Amino acid sequence: MFRSMLRAKLHMAKVTEANIAYTGSLTVDEDLMDLVGMVTYEKVLISNITNGERFETYLIPGKRGSGEICLNGAAARKGVVGDRIIIFSFCWLTESELKDFQPKIVFLSSDNEPLPRG
Repeated sequence: MFRSMLRAKLHMAKVTEANIAYTGSLTVDEDLMDLVGMVTYEKVLISNITNGERFETYLIPGKRGSGEICLNGAAARKGVVGDRIIIFSFCWLTESELKDFQPKIVFLSSDNEPLPRG
């Protein structure tokens, strides 16, 4: 049996841009993607803490070190600059894999900088 599990999360990311004219997706600073092991074109679930919207899309890498979080295409209708969002990635695990599994979770500041876990 497989279970769908949270694999990674960028918590409290701040939307820095919304681009309705783009063809779709979510642009994320590639450094932030690397921190949690997210990859280009990976399917993600977005939860907008500010307005309660939830939607799925895929990732494209943004400029490293920019803190960029951009809602593109239809996703730009789900939030505005300044909204705080959670970006979730999931995986399928067997029962035997669950024992040692821990998701990668990074909390972000209001400038989309990783916060120390304490």
